[in-house]
Formats: sequence, C-alpha cells, structure tokens
Amino acid sequence: MTRPVEATVESAQADDFRSLMSGFPTGVVVVTTFDLEGRPRGMTCSSLCSVALDPPTLLVCMRQGSATLRALEQRGSFAVNLLHGGGRPVAELFASGSPDRFDRVLWQAGLAAAGPHLPDAARTVADCEVTGTKAVGDHTVVFGEVLEVTTHQAAAAPLMYGLRRYSTWPQGIPTDSDSPR
Repeated sequence: MTRPVEATVESAQADDFRSLMSGFPTGVVVVTTFDLEGRPRGMTCSSLCSVALDPPTLLVCMRQGSATLRALEQRGSFAVNLLHGGGRPVAELFASGSPDRFDRVLWQAGLAAAGPHLPDAARTVADCEVTGTKAVGDHTVVFGEVLEVTTHQAAAAPLMYGLRRYSTWPQGIPTDSDSPR
C-alpha cells in the first residue's frame, strides 16, 4: 500500500516557469493576419499545438495587447508560417516588434490567404479560421480550423527553439516518410 506524499506546493515564479519551459524544445512559427484596413500584422510564436484532426484544428498562444492578436480577433482568420532552419532572422525580426518588419521580408497573399505567407522562411503555411479564443493570464489561446496548407520548402529542416536558443532539427533523423510502408 502506498501513501500519498504530503507536500506544500507554492505557485511557480515566472523565472522558474521560464526555466521549466525552456527545457521543452518547440518549433518556431510566425503568426500573420491582416488588420481591418488590409495592413499585414505578424509576430513570432513558439506556442503552437495540434488540437484535433476532424475538423483539423490547431491552437496558438499570443500575448494580450499585441496588434497582431487584435487584428486576428477582428478579422477572424490567420496564417501560421512554420519556419525552416534558415528562417531564424525572420523569427528574430518578428519577435522584435519592429514596425517595418513586412517591408524587410518577402511576403505574399493570394485571395484565399488568411494572412501573409513568408515563402522564403517558411517550410509550410496553414491558413486558419478562428473558431474560438480563451484569455489565460497575460496571453490569449486562439483556436483555428485549418482551411488550407501550402508547402513552400518542405525539405528544409524545421527551426526549433529551446534552452533559450534557436537550433535546426538535426539532419539524418528518420522521418515517417523515410520508413518502409
């Protein structure tokens, strides 16, 4: 018979939580949209998660108060640009808050695009429709149904972030497409 361990648990401090999450490497994306005047908006994000296959749904977590989040909520759509290893300068630019970031990168958007695509920096892009939001602390969780996926540079290794630094997915690791069927 085991006994429950009795312990006092205190709320984690911000630095402790950052340290915990820095040990969880994740992919890097740039979330983009257009504001109501048609101007492009975007920000770097490492909080992306798949939610469901039917309908195909993902979530991103975005800082409250950002112009990108405000535009995304007003417009009801966004694009998730999954960056490749060469996309680090774009990730840093979109994390900087620089007001001219879209003047400094190649971007494109067709009629069906939910937000600007960054073809030079993105492996793939998912165009999404907002299906819900939930405020949590200083961030908002945005749920999006994936309407279309566009491949730009699928062979390029993904850009990763963890241990407070950028890295590229190691080459030579077998993927599902490498294994026999």
